[in-house]
Amino acid sequence: MLLSTTTTATSRRLSPFVPRSTASSPALSRSLSSTPRSMFALTPYRGAPGTSQPKTFSRQGGLPRLPIPQIDATTERYLKSIEPILLQKEEFGELKGSSAKEEMDKRREWAKELAQEGAVGTRLQHRLVDVDRTTPNNWLDDRYWLVKAYHEWRVPLLINSNWWLMFRADPGSPLAKLEDTKGQQKQPEDCDVAGLEGVGLGKQQWDQAQWGVRRATWLISRFLQFKRRLDDEDIMPDASRAGAFCMHQYTRLFGITRIPALPHDWNTEPPHPTTAKHVTVAVRDNFYSLEVLNDDGSIKELDDIEKALWDIVNDAKQSDGAGVGVLTSDDRDTWAVAREQLILSSPATNAASLRSIEDSLFVVSLDSSNLGTPTNHPPPPHQASPMSTDAHARNTSGAGRSGHNRWFDKALTISVEPNGRAGIMGEHSPCDALIPSIVADFAAAEPCPAPGSPFPAIAGRNKQGGSVPTWKKLEWKINESTTTSIASAESKAKELASNSDIRMLWFDEYGAEWMKKIGKQSPDAFIQQALQLAYAKIAGRQTATYETASTRLYKHGRTDVIRSFSRESYDFVKAVRDGKGSKEVYELLSKATTAHNAQTRASSTGAGIDRHLTGMRLVYNPSVDGENNMPSLLTDPLFAESQTWKLSTSGLSAGDRFAGTGFGCGYEDGYGINYLAGASLLKFGIESKHSGKQTSTTEFAKEVVEALRFMREVCEKEAPKDEGAAKGKL
Repeated sequence: MLLSTTTTATSRRLSPFVPRSTASSPALSRSLSSTPRSMFALTPYRGAPGTSQPKTFSRQGGLPRLPIPQIDATTERYLKSIEPILLQKEEFGELKGSSAKEEMDKRREWAKELAQEGAVGTRLQHRLVDVDRTTPNNWLDDRYWLVKAYHEWRVPLLINSNWWLMFRADPGSPLAKLEDTKGQQKQPEDCDVAGLEGVGLGKQQWDQAQWGVRRATWLISRFLQFKRRLDDEDIMPDASRAGAFCMHQYTRLFGITRIPALPHDWNTEPPHPTTAKHVTVAVRDNFYSLEVLNDDGSIKELDDIEKALWDIVNDAKQSDGAGVGVLTSDDRDTWAVAREQLILSSPATNAASLRSIEDSLFVVSLDSSNLGTPTNHPPPPHQASPMSTDAHARNTSGAGRSGHNRWFDKALTISVEPNGRAGIMGEHSPCDALIPSIVADFAAAEPCPAPGSPFPAIAGRNKQGGSVPTWKKLEWKINESTTTSIASAESKAKELASNSDIRMLWFDEYGAEWMKKIGKQSPDAFIQQALQLAYAKIAGRQTATYETASTRLYKHGRTDVIRSFSRESYDFVKAVRDGKGSKEVYELLSKATTAHNAQTRASSTGAGIDRHLTGMRLVYNPSVDGENNMPSLLTDPLFAESQTWKLSTSGLSAGDRFAGTGFGCGYEDGYGINYLAGASLLKFGIESKHSGKQTSTTEFAKEVVEALRFMREVCEKEAPKDEGAAKGKL
């Protein structure tokens, strides 16, 4: 424990750090999502009196291109980032007679060789400059990003790549009391409970469905309202103190689908605004096309949409679908072959159904049962964490249904259970999870009217009413080969779900406001140090850590990496491990958060390390440069280790309207962590693998709690006693 537990908080003493394990091994992973701290879509226009709000895409033409840093600037930052790895190896006697200084000196020479004029490194740099000159918007996004970061990755999208985000209950709904637990842990009523493999389609439990169908109708309308505003360019352009942000990713939300193919996948490219007027509704593995927009783009009457959803539910009650959607949970090569077989077996029927789903605005999955927490599930890691949130996360991610009743290739899927519990899940390649989270925050800003009450007037509705929404069931002609593929995909989805250890941690002892006002620290940097402490307690050492930095200050910018395991973070954690006094620990904490803030600014403003070095590796041509002539710095095992992200992390926003969020870790022995830093409530979505010999989501969550308590004690004792905000706050 990071704190002794013998007395009350006022008399607790800092305790020595006792690691659980010292074993560690490298692997390979990726990260999701982005880091800006506000929900831009709800930001009011604050221009000068008499001026009008700028159009959504009006600032695109003035955005700078993503820069290509100078080699020596990148290598200097890179060498600084590997220093803690070498120091830790030296501490644990892993350098085989060498020292951290000697190993660093060797790599400094390699860095000089990389930047030497006429050497391979400078040739690679010149090629990157040519890539930049021959791409329309962004050297990384236009030429490499989608293929290399996502579409060549052949593992299933379920857990591995797709992100998820859960809505909080609407005020006054039966779900609201499940979230206000304060230690009274309850399951949802009439819940469907199974093991970690999920319930599949689950039971037919439609008793509370008036809440689910009503909320699905409302969420459809809210997402469509956002789309209408986006199409009309009535969304305020996102910006920060650093400048305007690129809005391109907003065009990659509606009507986008990832298509499986060999050797790599592709995304559909509908026009913006998309001409699609329908959504796909999934109920018990049946798929339906439901028109929700009139010809002029206005939203159909919500009463009519709600009635159509009820008609669809009643139709789906008659028989379960064939389970074609489960195929989208399979590995990409297998799904690519199965999709072609599906089309060729019935070009008229199956191809038309696939096209309807892939062209639709988004998917709405109406589940027929309320998912409960898996059997033998450990109690929540903190009393503020509602028991229901773990099941909520599993259902929203798709793990709780073993791949059923979902279409994992879609950029947006809204899932709703009969009791109204809802969330969104999405394929990650079209846009980073921050963007759909902004849309989701907009959607949740107006609570859903209770069943039976009238829907309010909404913007974007045709005042003349428009036509009644039509729906049709999508038909499939399934042969023996496809039936076998579905059964195989379901088996693999169950195995994947069973291995995924998903938990939500709510922590209400303090939040972002306390960190700034009392701790005098930047909240994001503070949370990152807590994660470093927690991981070190579990593993006995720190590890290379990925935090997402948004590069949306640049045209078509996506992300770069904040390498959170810094020298300053190592010094802070080591001081805790060594039982140093609170004064020294606080000073080192402050240095760690300051360094983290500086790295965040650098990575967000085009001076990141990882995208530049990756670009240099991508333009290396063995036939020209030599089969074994890759620069030593880029073939160094330490370079690979520094990109072995055992901690893959990302922060979104305060997330007051969200019950949680998450993504899967790409390592068997690592953690995927997405967090929401509210003013007085922190929420962590944590995922690891049951097969990991040293990983446990529950134990990690407990150590996050202990780290946050420990850091609070240090700050309350040592932070300056004025009311000023943290310096360098982001």
